[in-house]
Amino acid sequence: MATATLPTQIQPRTPQGGFVNEPFIDFMSPENARAMRAALDLVASQLGHEYDLIIGGRRLKTAGKIRSLNPARPAQVVAVHQKAGAEHAEEAMQAALEAFESWSRTSVETRVSLLLNAAGIIRDRKFEFCAWLTYEVGKNWAEADADVAETIDFLEFYAREALRLAAAKTPISYPGERNQLLYIPLGVGAVIPPWNFPFAIMAGMTAAAIVTGNTVILKPSSDSPTIAAKFVEVLEEAGLPGGVVNFCPGSGATFGNAIVEHPKTRFIAFTGSKSVGLDIHERAAKARPGQIWIKRTILEMGGKDSILVCADADLDAAVEGVVASAFGFSGQKCSACSRAIVEAQIYDVFVERVRERVAQLTVGDPLTNPNLGPVVNESALASMLAYIEIGKQEGRLIAGGHAPKAADNGYFLEPTVFADIAPNAVIAQEEIFGPVLAIIKVESYEEGLRVANNTEYGLTGAIYTTNRELIDHARREFHVGNLYVNRKCTGAMVGAHPFGGFNMSGTDSKAGGPDYLTLFTQAKSVAEKL
Repeated sequence: MATATLPTQIQPRTPQGGFVNEPFIDFMSPENARAMRAALDLVASQLGHEYDLIIGGRRLKTAGKIRSLNPARPAQVVAVHQKAGAEHAEEAMQAALEAFESWSRTSVETRVSLLLNAAGIIRDRKFEFCAWLTYEVGKNWAEADADVAETIDFLEFYAREALRLAAAKTPISYPGERNQLLYIPLGVGAVIPPWNFPFAIMAGMTAAAIVTGNTVILKPSSDSPTIAAKFVEVLEEAGLPGGVVNFCPGSGATFGNAIVEHPKTRFIAFTGSKSVGLDIHERAAKARPGQIWIKRTILEMGGKDSILVCADADLDAAVEGVVASAFGFSGQKCSACSRAIVEAQIYDVFVERVRERVAQLTVGDPLTNPNLGPVVNESALASMLAYIEIGKQEGRLIAGGHAPKAADNGYFLEPTVFADIAPNAVIAQEEIFGPVLAIIKVESYEEGLRVANNTEYGLTGAIYTTNRELIDHARREFHVGNLYVNRKCTGAMVGAHPFGGFNMSGTDSKAGGPDYLTLFTQAKSVAEKL
């Protein structure tokens, strides 16, 4: 039987106390603002570095390269990465399979310690990781901090959940038997994270996989590979054995598909677009020669999220919640509010108040901490501008609509609002994934709820009302995975708001929830006669 060979720096330890969310940084504090500017200067001195593939603990270079660019200054190279191709898939798989033999038999306490060590390293260097997010994907300081804090939360939360899962018992003990319920690892998994939460989602999916005893082939987004490289460095510092996480940036069409289709791949954890997620699901569903299991897909695929504002709502709170949900990180969140559904009695004043509030938002280089930074790349900006042109035909443009010219040719877009949009309009149905909000007028709560439920997605939603009966009704009938009452529809907190949606929003997995780790395991019942 294979046994684990682990670096001596992993000292098995258990979490101290119950789970508590990582506090956010107060950037109004002069001390914290100075620390953030110092971190930005530190990271600026490290830009342009070349990172290797890491397969089985070995560093590899490739002929093809991925150049990660600063979306606020596209001429600035954040980092250069190797480009894994289909020819690297087998090598990565063999490394992960070999590591699985020992890692799957490593004690849960040791695996938990790895996550806790990593959380501590990230916590100590929080400003530095915020700065990397600012440079690589254009997050302002608060959005970067939220991403880093959620990363720490996932590591701390899944460490505790792994211990709880390891202590699972059967509901009853049958007379005359000793009964056990074991949650054992699946095997080698592909982790394919997005660029919009390139630290938290990437780290969360990876951590859930390895703390339950699996090994991982990590293929980060080509728009954010440096964040993933930095996380792998943290894992190595925390004591990660070679081959447990194999760092392989590459094309989805070549390397990604090769891993998804490989007969030894046991599961695929993916967050991204509906089209890519469905393609992964279809490829994974086809059994390949030599495959002896049904591959598991853990998919989160976006949304077309609505906030329903009832006539009795606190208007100030509703306006703030809609604007924050629609334009935080330039609307580049699967949970972002892209539709405000407003009852007719308050519609006109709501539209005017939103227009006034959006006019106060600032757009600029995230180094200077504006409300909105750039969108992620040139093709994303072009897609958003195309939707804005459609919106001009479908409704009334009341704010934004332009891509301001920047000195460094950054990919900036004004926060854009359309009023008088029909429920079935293109911009009311298709995921734009940018700072574009459609406002829809309805005559009643009942009509508003029908509109809220009229898309193929079901990720997040919110309702603003003081009516308890409407709140209770929405709790039952507003068909989303994450429903919020009298607050914004973004900003899910690990532990408090297990995150994941219905319908075309994914496979209903609940990241940061009590059942998430079971997706990376299989249950084994053992009965011993006494």
